[in-house]
Amino acid sequence: MLTQWQAITIKNLRMNYLRPFLIVLITFFVLIQLYRPVRNNSQSNGEKTLNQIYPVPKEVSQILSKACYDCHSNKTNYPWYANIQPVGWYISQHISEGKQELNFDEFGYYSIKRQKNKFKAIASQIEDNAMPLASYSRIHPEAELTKAEKELIVKWARSMSDSIQSFK
Repeated sequence: MLTQWQAITIKNLRMNYLRPFLIVLITFFVLIQLYRPVRNNSQSNGEKTLNQIYPVPKEVSQILSKACYDCHSNKTNYPWYANIQPVGWYISQHISEGKQELNFDEFGYYSIKRQKNKFKAIASQIEDNAMPLASYSRIHPEAELTKAEKELIVKWARSMSDSIQSFK
């Protein structure tokens, strides 16, 4: 059993170590707010976007816009929490990876073979429920695709893949 004096001493020791630790932690958190990742809001020339080089039905375009474009285009609508680091760094890295895999604003720069494979991949990813990512859909419930929307995207992507050379 600790005596009253020992308990007070232990409490003082904890406070002596805890206060500087909290000060360092808070200072670190404030300082990392100064380093912000570059935003994904570049202008596309419009000539090489998916919508400009291929016929995209209005319904499909709306679905792609709500569920895909934040990570797979040159224009991201950022949520408020993207301004808080390190969350902003995570989102920026996620968007960068998404654009490397598929960028609808630069689709026309892809080779015909790559375009065809991207359409196949879109259909496959939607069918397998791999896209949109569950982590994205949880935070953006509007991006959750209905069964009908999934079927529409898959049907459109497959038809595009099958007929891609007739548009060039």
